[in-house]
Amino acid sequence: MASYARKAIVTLFAGTALAAGIATPASAQPQDGLVNVVVGDITIAEDVNVAAVVDVVAQVCAVVPVNITALATQVDNSSRTALVCRQEDGDKVRIVQN
Repeated sequence: MASYARKAIVTLFAGTALAAGIATPASAQPQDGLVNVVVGDITIAEDVNVAAVVDVVAQVCAVVPVNITALATQVDNSSRTALVCRQEDGDKVRIVQN
């Protein structure tokens, strides 16, 4: 009887560990604290620390309407692109995952 209970517990723990491994997406990119700044289709700053993105954006945007450091952190965490501003010629300034 004890052997049966031990096998059941081992099976339960193995199943739980397997399910936890499957729940983690294999395609998730690690957060590295770095992002790129893109104007139109040209990357003007590559692998920039999220805290330093504010300086890059300030040079290309007339007005910076949001907290750029927080926005860059969200991009790094989610791998989504964020529109920061538009230049006078219509080019979009975006923060993208590196």
